[in-house]
Amino acid sequence: MKNFKIVIVIWALSLLCGCERSPGPGVYTANSPTRMVMGTFAHSISVAADKKTAKAANKAAFEKLVEVDEMMSDFLFDSELSKINREAFGGAVKVSGELFEVISKAIEYSHISDGAFDITIGPVVDLWHEAEESKIKPSDEEIAAAKAKVGYEKLIVDAEKKTVRFAVDGMRLDLGAIAKGYGVDKAAEAMKAAGAVGGMVDVGGDIRCFGKPAKKAKWAIGLQDPGKDDILMVIELGDNAIATSGDYLRFVVLDGEKFSHIMAPKKGASAKGLTSVTVIAKTAMDADALATTVTVLGIAKGLELIESIDQAEGFIMPSDPNEEINFSSGFERFVRKK
Repeated sequence: MKNFKIVIVIWALSLLCGCERSPGPGVYTANSPTRMVMGTFAHSISVAADKKTAKAANKAAFEKLVEVDEMMSDFLFDSELSKINREAFGGAVKVSGELFEVISKAIEYSHISDGAFDITIGPVVDLWHEAEESKIKPSDEEIAAAKAKVGYEKLIVDAEKKTVRFAVDGMRLDLGAIAKGYGVDKAAEAMKAAGAVGGMVDVGGDIRCFGKPAKKAKWAIGLQDPGKDDILMVIELGDNAIATSGDYLRFVVLDGEKFSHIMAPKKGASAKGLTSVTVIAKTAMDADALATTVTVLGIAKGLELIESIDQAEGFIMPSDPNEEINFSSGFERFVRKK
């Protein structure tokens, strides 16, 4: 799975090394090793009644992440997503309930954002990846040709049969802005099923928490100041998720102009104007999708969208250092007071 999202939520203040017994009867915290999955780094922390259960919960989380990656990666030839991309123009392709859930949620975000979020962005993403390799900016004609294959209205889904079909030849789904969050959610569910009473799953900065750490009331997440080593603020979460999109680490410079990895579907080029967008939501899938959507929409429309969604809050940092940082109405209640 391509790691299209650069995040500034990079570490948890409550990380512990290995597995240790915490104060209280029969309470253990286990910190998994950091491993690669979905094209980025992943780790988890579990809180359980005993050492064996805590370690088993971390193991279950990683196994679920691998399962989701193998289903939704566009790098793997035999993934479900790759099968859709190869065959869906020729006819309806039957997909699993999990993949259909992600596609359905993506379509919801396309509708409420008027196409600012669009998983059919694949042809545009491919075009700019080629430009990054060749160091040659795509022509207007090439961008127009790629855009002609993009549009969520060209994605035909049958909810009853759970099938997907393309209306235009050359379409390609890219789940880089939503599948990682979905995987994080499912990993957290796997931890609970394995017996964890609290936990945190972090995949490339998409983070889902539940329960609480053994020694604290909340999970503490540090947000790095973009482009610096400093911590900008500390976010405290309970049963919440957080994700960040940004352009300050992953970008390409072509003909002297900076282009982000986050694509604006209607432009057929990168979104501009925001250095980072952090979203807190009930699920990692929502936080993941919203962070990308707001990056494309910009400050005014992005904040309006966040405010319209239950249990969602956001923090937006413009690219221009002279512009004000923007918060949604309830974001600051998650910020640790100094």
